[in-house]
Amino acid sequence: MMKQWSIDRIQEAWELASRLHDGQKYGGSRPNEKVEYLNHIGSVVLEISNALQFDNTIDAELTMLCAILHDTIEDTGLKYEEVKTKFGKNVADGVLALSKDETIPDKETKMLDSIERIKKQPSEIWIVKMADRITNLFSPPFYWDNEKKRAYQREALFIYDQLKEADPMLATRLKRKIDEYDRFIENEKH
Repeated sequence: MMKQWSIDRIQEAWELASRLHDGQKYGGSRPNEKVEYLNHIGSVVLEISNALQFDNTIDAELTMLCAILHDTIEDTGLKYEEVKTKFGKNVADGVLALSKDETIPDKETKMLDSIERIKKQPSEIWIVKMADRITNLFSPPFYWDNEKKRAYQREALFIYDQLKEADPMLATRLKRKIDEYDRFIENEKH
């Protein structure tokens, strides 16, 4: 049976993420468009909320908290110990696993390290990573060229291959988004 979540803890995490990500933006799909970063966080949370409808074995609170906070260690000044103090060790470990190790210079090695750390966590963390990538496949930033788009699609397929056992519904959704991503890659004339 699905463990219920505390709405107060979810609200506390959302308020913290809102403050920490305040002013952060990412490139939209149209030229010069900038989107509030909290939009991405909300999209990941919506993917998780949808997945929770279909799987009552998921620890809903752990998954929701990690979804809300998944980029706070990586992209803001929040520290592991602060997450641990506010939300507990399991949430802190999950958020840390979802954070890329910026001391690794090579992008491919960084992704391999990230996936290996995620795979040492409960399946709820795997689910957050799949939901994160699903939302990132909605549309690429307007300034990405075909090479960058193809590399991102290959990386998404690697994530799918590594984490698909965690949740069949999300895995199916991720695979569909990967396949649909072809529409963003322009045909090149040879």
